[in-house]
Amino acid sequence: MLGLGAGAAAGAGLAGCGSHTVTDGTRHAGGSGGRPSASGTTAPPARPIGDGSTSYTGSQPHQPERPVPLEPGQTPPQFVVFSWDGAGEVGNGLFPRFLDLAKEHCAHMTFFLSGLYLLPESKKRLYDPPNNPRGASDIGYLTDAHIKETLTYVRRAWLEGHEIGTHFNGHFCGGRGSVAHWTPRQWRSEIEQAKSFVTRWRTHTGWTDLPSLPFDYDKELTGGRTPCLLGQENLLPVARELGWRYDASSPGGRQVWPVKRQGIWDLPLQQIPFPGRSFEVLSMDYNMLANQSLNSTRAPAHNYPGWREQSAQAYISGFKRAYETNRAPFFIGNHFEEWNGGIYMDAVEEALKYIAREREKGGDIRMVSFRQFTDWLDVQRPQVLDAWRTLDVGQAPAAGWKRL
Repeated sequence: MLGLGAGAAAGAGLAGCGSHTVTDGTRHAGGSGGRPSASGTTAPPARPIGDGSTSYTGSQPHQPERPVPLEPGQTPPQFVVFSWDGAGEVGNGLFPRFLDLAKEHCAHMTFFLSGLYLLPESKKRLYDPPNNPRGASDIGYLTDAHIKETLTYVRRAWLEGHEIGTHFNGHFCGGRGSVAHWTPRQWRSEIEQAKSFVTRWRTHTGWTDLPSLPFDYDKELTGGRTPCLLGQENLLPVARELGWRYDASSPGGRQVWPVKRQGIWDLPLQQIPFPGRSFEVLSMDYNMLANQSLNSTRAPAHNYPGWREQSAQAYISGFKRAYETNRAPFFIGNHFEEWNGGIYMDAVEEALKYIAREREKGGDIRMVSFRQFTDWLDVQRPQVLDAWRTLDVGQAPAAGWKRL
């Protein structure tokens, strides 16, 4: 593998371990072994916002040190972003499973929360989706019990340093009502509704015995991923007006250093090697399922061991290709689903553990959220980023990083 060069020292601290400097200069202890402590789930005194569904509790705990710009010729870190679409807990234990895994391996993630997951089905007519009947949704509303669990884990995720983005609301992917056909004005309506379901869950549920979400969502929300990776073109001008900093909705991206579109960082899911096949696959669990079981989520179980290993090795191959060559950031998408016996959850866990072991060998590898990666991108020198963008997929600097 490539030597780390000067980039390791220059960017040290962004992996998210140990004590972390946050934007106001406050320090938050990382707990024993450099990992967030159990007390990290307890928020400081809160200042309620609106109806008290959310509150201001100060700067987010467990954040990396302030990023610094690299000099020309320094080796960039290898960034890896694990992200989750929907981010609802439906009683299968997957949300806490991956919070625990992230905590164990000192990783930060992005959770793209679907706003409808905090709206009771009894209040579904509060949702007015563009080009669809009032209250309609192509994903199910959660039970009250599962809304409460989702609130618990979203709260915990933020307190442990993870990002809460948005996956919008009704997940419309087909027909005339698809998000692919929405106008900028309709995207703005969808975003305002998604935010309102997060910031007014207390009013919508009537619950007074649960703690607030410990963040100001207007300030926290800086990016999202659209349903089925559709509709980005008309979303971007709205995202820019709202002050968002990135969008993770592009399909079929290549493993190269990203660029901005309409002033927003374009951070796409990527095509990665698919072991045993002649084509590459998108770096998301559903796309692996589609190519293995033709969209069936309950295929014959005898296929599961081979498919699980193929999926894990696809993620690992994508990581290795970037890490050993151009160091392009690696983006992985997932859903909290037990499709085909839960093999895709096992595959992403295996990949995360592999990446953590490579980091333990001394590699400058950062498992971060999209927001944290964007923080780092924003301070890099344009000419340095331009030099990295000259490297194609799987292409290392011919004469080494110092001569790039």
